[in-house]
Amino acid sequence: MREDSIIFTIFFDNLSLLAFKSLRSFEPNIKIGDNMTKTAAVIKGDGTGPELVDAMLKVAEATGTDIEFVVCDAGAGWWEKNGGNSLIPIETWEILESSDVCFKGPTTTPGGIGSPKSVAVSIRRKYNLYANVRPIKTFPNSSKPLEDVEMVCVREGTEGLYVGEEIQLTDDVSIAIRKITRTASRKIAIYAFEEAKRRGYDTVVPIHKSNILKLTCGSFLEEVEKVKQGYQGIELWPYHVDNIAQQLIKNPQIFNKKILLSTNLFMDIISEECSALVGSIGLIYSANIGDSFAMFEPAHGSAPKYAGQDKVNPVATVLAGAWMLDYLGEKENSEAIFKATEHIISEGKYITYDLGGSSKLSKMTDEIAKYTAKILK
Repeated sequence: MREDSIIFTIFFDNLSLLAFKSLRSFEPNIKIGDNMTKTAAVIKGDGTGPELVDAMLKVAEATGTDIEFVVCDAGAGWWEKNGGNSLIPIETWEILESSDVCFKGPTTTPGGIGSPKSVAVSIRRKYNLYANVRPIKTFPNSSKPLEDVEMVCVREGTEGLYVGEEIQLTDDVSIAIRKITRTASRKIAIYAFEEAKRRGYDTVVPIHKSNILKLTCGSFLEEVEKVKQGYQGIELWPYHVDNIAQQLIKNPQIFNKKILLSTNLFMDIISEECSALVGSIGLIYSANIGDSFAMFEPAHGSAPKYAGQDKVNPVATVLAGAWMLDYLGEKENSEAIFKATEHIISEGKYITYDLGGSSKLSKMTDEIAKYTAKILK
């Protein structure tokens, strides 16, 4: 081995060791202190995003929250008017820099050669929001395609194929880089095990394809196995990605009260499959969490064909907002929104079309806001 290669390897091994030591005591849901006013940068987004974010704000305001919401631009709509190499204007980056947290409504990402990276990917990479987290849980009185499920999807959010590095080798051949580091793999593994401990879950399920992707998936799996040694009460169930895709349809209950963990693209796909198990993507909220910043968002897209129709399900956006309140220290307000939302869905009177009802987005939102305020009286 060349001398410069040895030095390079030792440097990164030492860096990884330091990262492991500092992260071992990492608490997954870092919260901001209560001794100052908190500020949330709010991106309304594209398509149905603005009306959904307005719904979230209405419910949050029903709690009497002390959070200051600062609305800012980002997304395909802004980019189509202003151009440039980013979907996020400089003014929004400045607002993000001075905020405690970001709330992002659904945004549209243009496709094709030369188009900018998505809003979510840009913010995740800027603030190293390495843990993308989606709780998956059946709601009472809602569709159950394959009976009740309860699991959490944890996705590494900063690398993998989402680094967006592609190379055209010839007119005929293009390749994409799948960047996997041991440092990021270790960090997301620690997050997953800490999340399992916090929720009282008994298993972490690392999803990989190390029999084919021997270096990238192999190093990811090795780091997960190393981290597991510090969590003796939590089991490790490794699954190949193609196998778990089948098992989630064949027998999803075996993953109840488990943490599903994977690299960026694999978990992007698997978490979408898991979302279908609760009957509607409109129920799935998510968070992107780093060491000192976080971004909350619904898991679904912008659904432009429904824009302005007052039709789509507000639950994912409302509950992403509730999770944000908890992150910012307003636990009581957050819990009230979760309880109110579950009550409205369970009651079944004021639910949107995808849940089997006929209520408008605005009507369902109004009822959640009213019941939230009632709980907090």
